[in-house]
This record gives sequence, structure tokens and C-alpha cells, in this order.
Amino acid sequence: MVLSNDLMMLGATLLGATAIASIVFVMFYPYLSGEKHTEKRIRVVTESRAQKVATRTAVDAAASRRKTVADTLKDLESRQKAKEKLSLRLRLQRAGLQITPKTFWILSGLCGFTFAVVLYVALPPSALSLILALMVGFVGAFGLPRWILSKITSRRQGKFLAELPNAIDVVTRGMKSGLPLGECLQVIARESAPPLSAEFHEVVEQQRVGVSLSEALGRLAIRMPITEVKFLTIVIAIQQQAGGNLSEALGNLADVLRARVQLRMKVKALSAEAKAGAVVLASLPPAVMAMVYGSSPDYMVPLFTTTTGNFLLGFSAVWMLMGILVMRKMINFKV
Repeated sequence: MVLSNDLMMLGATLLGATAIASIVFVMFYPYLSGEKHTEKRIRVVTESRAQKVATRTAVDAAASRRKTVADTLKDLESRQKAKEKLSLRLRLQRAGLQITPKTFWILSGLCGFTFAVVLYVALPPSALSLILALMVGFVGAFGLPRWILSKITSRRQGKFLAELPNAIDVVTRGMKSGLPLGECLQVIARESAPPLSAEFHEVVEQQRVGVSLSEALGRLAIRMPITEVKFLTIVIAIQQQAGGNLSEALGNLADVLRARVQLRMKVKALSAEAKAGAVVLASLPPAVMAMVYGSSPDYMVPLFTTTTGNFLLGFSAVWMLMGILVMRKMINFKV
């Protein structure tokens, strides 16, 4: 009886020891057999491969986007080179003038003729007076009208640029509220101030007759050749080709345009004193000469009637022109 109890105790002990050994073996077998190390290596290799694939995918996407940007820029440059020789009609269109080139040339001729006659009548009769009258007439016919045209164009582009960030914000809010891009452009064409409304109205009208949005914006960049319009054209062209969140891209573009405007205004304020000084220095000699001629004409007549006076007058005009060009180069800041 005692022996059977001892055997039972021994069997139970052996069974417990076997169970404990089995549990310990099951728990530590993966570490002893190398399975954990194998799984770890497989996981590292798999994660590394997945990371490499993700990195390669991101690199490919960035390369594709860069290629799209480069192609868009190349397309815009090719269009600009094709339109490099600007016609007078395009210049008038950029200035917003509703006149034909023929009318412009007629007005230019009248301007030059008036200037020449007025100067010839004001100066004493001489060969030099006739030459000066012809020179002033030439400048009045070919130089002054084009200068006025360029000033009108610059002023119109400035007004367009001042309203462009607000128009982009309108597009951004409209797209976030669910409106399509075409409807947002129509809102800009209706509600914005000129010349922004006129230019976008032209874009909307071109879309209605079948012109694609990229082509219409490309024509807008030709009519309004400023960097900010090229930015807008590139952003919309890339979104149409590569996809993406257009409202977010346009919002970032509006912020960039406002920062550029602020920087341009800061540069203008800092250079205002230098520009005022240059204007005073450039206008002082002609103003003094005119006042002296008005008060004592006989004192200034030798400059126009003698060879030495003509030489001194021409020499002074050349040096004044060189000084004006140098001052213009010093104060002309482009941002």
C-alpha cells in the first residue's frame, strides 16, 4: 500500500516535471532554434523592401512632377519666343486701348508734327533749329507715343496684379464650397474690378467656344506677360496633368503673390529717396537752361548759333544722357 502510494507520488512528480519541461521548451524553442532570429531578419528585409519601394515611389512621383513642371515651362517659353516680336496690335491690346494700329500711327504722326512745329517756331531761324525740330518731331512721332503706351500697359498690369490674389482666393473658396473651376472663373469675370474682369471674361468666352482652359490661360499670359500670371497658368496646368488638390495649391499661390507684392512695395519705399534725387539731378540742367533762356535769350543764343556752342551743347547732351542712364540703372530694382 505504501509502495503504491510512493509510485503514485513519483508518477505525479514525473508528470509535473514533464509538463513544466514541455512548457519551458515551447516558450524557449523559438529562441533556441533560431526562428525568432529568422522572423526578425525576414521582417527587417520586408520592411526595408517596403521602405525602398515607398521611397522609390515618392522619388518617381517627385520626378514626374518635376518633369511636368519642366514641360509646362518649356511650353510657355516656346509660346513666348513665338510671340517675341510683338506686334503693335498686341501692344495696344496689352494696354487695353480699343484703337487700331492705323489710328495709333495717325495720332503719333500728329504728335510728332506738332512738337516739331512748336519747337521750330520757338527757336531762332537757323539750320540747327531745323535739325532740332526734326529730331524732336521724330521723338514725338516714334518715341513719346510708345513710351506713353508702355506706361499705360505697366499701370494696367499693376492694377491686374493688385487684384489677382483676391481673385485666386475667390477661386479657392468657391472650389472648397463645391463649385467647379469654370464657375469660379465666371464669378471673377462678373464681380472683379477691371482690368481683371475683362481678362478673365476673355478666358471664359474662349472656353465657351471650345478652347481648353490651359490654352486660354496661355493666351492670358501672352496678353498679360507678368510672372504671377505664369505661376497661375503653371499651377492649373500641372493640376490638370498630374492631379492634386487645386484649392490648396491656389491658396499657397495667393500667399506667395501677396508676399511678392509686399516685397515689391518695400523695395519701392526704400528706393523712393534715391529716385527722387535722380529725378532732381536729371531735370536740373534743362530746367536751369530753360529759365536762363527765358530771362536772357541773348545769353543762350551763342549755344545755338556758333560752332563752339553747338559742340558744347551736343557734348553736354551726351554726358547728361550717360548720367541719366547710369542713375536709372542704379535705382531700377526688379523684384
